Amino acid sequence: MTAPDIAVPETAAALETRLRIPRPAVVTAAAVLALIVVVAIAPGLFTDFSPTATDMKQALVAPCGAHWFGTDQLGRDVFTRVLYGTRPAILLAVLATALAVAIGTLTGLLAALGGRFADQVLMRGADVLLALPPLLLALLVIAALGPGTGNVAVAVAIAFLPLYARLVRSEALLVRRSGYVESATGLGIPRPVVIIRHVVPNALGPLLVMAPLGFGTSMLYSSALSFLGLGLQPPTPEWGAMLSEGKSILAAAWWVGVFPGIAVTCTVIAVNVVGRALRTRFTGRGVA
Repeated sequence: MTAPDIAVPETAAALETRLRIPRPAVVTAAAVLALIVVVAIAPGLFTDFSPTATDMKQALVAPCGAHWFGTDQLGRDVFTRVLYGTRPAILLAVLATALAVAIGTLTGLLAALGGRFADQVLMRGADVLLALPPLLLALLVIAALGPGTGNVAVAVAIAFLPLYARLVRSEALLVRRSGYVESATGLGIPRPVVIIRHVVPNALGPLLVMAPLGFGTSMLYSSALSFLGLGLQPPTPEWGAMLSEGKSILAAAWWVGVFPGIAVTCTVIAVNVVGRALRTRFTGRGVA
């Protein structure tokens, strides 16, 4: 009689191997991101049409050889508008992510290194922000500041900075209590020097790995706010605003809203794939 099979728990290494993103997927995602960057820098290389020129005789033309993505209600080439909408969408997400990372980093470092009172005040404030859904919090900020591209970036940054602040705080506390930091302090090295030379660089490592994932989320929320008419105003092309323009005629002219949506989806997926690959590479964690 053979012994019954015994289920062996999956080891952390085996789980990481199973969850690792296949290399072809990472290479494809990186190539997509490279193409998106080129399009954002020089969209005119890929089209001869103007993103704002109207031609009512060509209104709502279905995708064809002359207009690969069709035309919208005003006869504007949708493919051209998607290309020219890449730069505003990317810049808005980059600005929102940069603000969230910068303010979150300062908040986290102050909470970890500023004493008990600063820690309590800053982290309770972060808890208040985390208690609200990010989109609702962003809408509240927009209601206070008013619509506009810069205000959308600030709103998205405020919605996500508590996450970065908590991450930096936890990493800074771990580094501050590590052996080499305590040894440096025991050797009489001034506290500011220890913080700048040892605590800050080691605390920011995981944050830099998480930033690409945050970029994809910032793009989603920025596009959502633009969809609601709170970002760039027509006729400037922007993916979220183009989605909003196409929603009312989706049944009659699906291409007006579908192709900007595909652009947002492909960009966010590519960013997340590359971001998770970087996270696995530098932290050894395949999933959040």
